[in-house]
Amino acid sequence: MGADGGHVGLVDLAGDNPQISLVISDKGKDGGEKKQLQIVSNTLSERLGFDELYSRDVLRGTMAELMGTAVMVYMMDNIIISSAKSDIGNLAMAILLGLTLAIILITLFPISGGHINPAISLSAALLGHISLSRAFMYILAQCVGAAFGALSLKAVISTEDADHFSLVGCTITEIKPGPDGPVKIGLGLAQAFWLETFFTFSVLLTALGIAFNPRLMKSFGAGLVFPIIGLIVALVIFASTTVTGQKGYAGVGLNPARCFGAALVRGGHLWDGHWIFWIGPLIACFGFYFYSKAVIDEESQAQVRKHDFLGLIKALIRR
Repeated sequence: MGADGGHVGLVDLAGDNPQISLVISDKGKDGGEKKQLQIVSNTLSERLGFDELYSRDVLRGTMAELMGTAVMVYMMDNIIISSAKSDIGNLAMAILLGLTLAIILITLFPISGGHINPAISLSAALLGHISLSRAFMYILAQCVGAAFGALSLKAVISTEDADHFSLVGCTITEIKPGPDGPVKIGLGLAQAFWLETFFTFSVLLTALGIAFNPRLMKSFGAGLVFPIIGLIVALVIFASTTVTGQKGYAGVGLNPARCFGAALVRGGHLWDGHWIFWIGPLIACFGFYFYSKAVIDEESQAQVRKHDFLGLIKALIRR
C-alpha cells in the first residue's frame, strides 16, 4: 500500500517471515524527491515486545509507574478524606484531584510516558505506542504501586477513618444499619457497569485523543496537555459523584489499579462487584482503539504499526 504524492507509504512483504517497509520521502535540495527505505521487523516475538523485557529503559519505566501509582493513590486518597472532613464540596475536591494528577503525569512523562493507569497502558499497547510486554509490566507495577499506596494510607489514618471511608476504595454498595436491620445502599451492578464503561471511554477519548496526537502534543507541550488531562479527569469525577448522588457508591473508579490496591489491603465489601472496575475499562479501551483506527490518519498509524493490535492478530493468523 502506498501514499500517492504523500511522504509515507507502507509495503507488505510476503514470505515466511513477513516484514513491513516504512517508506519515508522528502524533498532534496534540488527539489527532487528522495526516498529512504526502512525495514521494520514484523516477527511475532518483536511485535509482542519480548526483547523489551530485559531493556533498561522498560525497567526504568516500570519502576517509575510503580512509584508514581503509589504516590498518586496516597495523595489522592488523602485529598478525598480531607475534602470530606472539611466539607469543601465535590467540585473543589475534583479540581484538587485533577491538579495532583497533572503534576504526577508531568513528572513521570519523560521516564515512562506517565500512564499510572492500566486503561492508559492497555490503550497505548492496542494502538501500538508500546508493546504488550511493556504494557504488562506497567500494569503489574501499577497494581503493586496501588497496593503500596493503600498500605501507606492505612498506616497514617485512624481505624475509624479507614472504616468510614472504606480506605477510599471503589465501592458500589455498602451495608448500613437500618430500623429493621442492615440495609444495602448504593447502585445496581448494571448501572455501575455502564457508568464505569462510559466515563472511562470519555476520558480515553478526550485525554488520549490529545496525548496520542503528535501534532497536538507538539503544539501544546506536556506542560499544557497534562493539566488539560487533569481537568478532564476532575470533571468526570465531579460528574460521577454528583449526578448519581447515591450513598454507598463511591463514583467511577477510572483506574483499575487504584481499585485493586484498596481492595487487596482493605478486603471485605471492596471485592463486591470489583470486576466492574476491570471489565468496564477493558471494553472502553477496545472501544477507543476501534474508534481511533476509524478516524486516525494513515501517517500516524504508520508510526506505531509495529505493535498495533490488529497487526498482531494478523501475525498470529499467518503462523
